Amino acid sequence: MKLHELKASEGARRNRSRVGRGTSAGNGKTAGRGQKGQKARGKVRLGFEGGQMPLFRRMPKRGFTNINRKEYAIVSLNDLNSFKDGAEITPTTLAKSGLIKSDKAAVKLLANGEITKKVTVKVSKASAAAKKAVEAAGGKIEVI
Repeated sequence: MKLHELKASEGARRNRSRVGRGTSAGNGKTAGRGQKGQKARGKVRLGFEGGQMPLFRRMPKRGFTNINRKEYAIVSLNDLNSFKDGAEITPTTLAKSGLIKSDKAAVKLLANGEITKKVTVKVSKASAAAKKAVEAAGGKIEVI
């Protein structure tokens, strides 16, 4: 079969129904909206329940969202083993290696796993256990 021989199967394409074009068309006069009422006359807002208290207002509100919250990209200690011995690890190198999405992200180092390489790590934050582990392996952590 060639590209120019493709054809839509029978019944796959249906003509658009033109409403309000006379009674013989099947959807004339009231155009399929029925007699009177709100839905016949105009639009009804999304989520409107006819005056009943809407679902999104019936649901209880919980908690609080801090607009000043800072998101950190999490990096584990065992992720750092993929770098060479003596390497300098920055957010840019982490992004290039695919451990974090963007080099602009604030990075936090957590003590998940073990580190075997001697590396210099430049991150926004590091847990106390992660600092201890990196220094025990002969590396150092700089907070940027």
